[in-house]
Amino acid sequence: MIEVFKTNVESAIQAKYLQVLMQQHFFFTEVNFDLEDCDRVLRVKGEKVCTLNVILLMAANGYECNVLE
Repeated sequence: MIEVFKTNVESAIQAKYLQVLMQQHFFFTEVNFDLEDCDRVLRVKGEKVCTLNVILLMAANGYECNVLE
């Protein structure tokens, strides 16, 4: 399963921090950002991805995150 989110992450440093944080919270997931995309896309790939938990973790760290449809 791959979930795709629109974010307000602006820099590679922020993206790397969030990537590490998410991989610590959500075991067995692949996390990557595409900051070149106009939606600053976050992709989370794993067997069980809870979109609400991803959104809440991003919000707890000061970032906006919404499911991209």
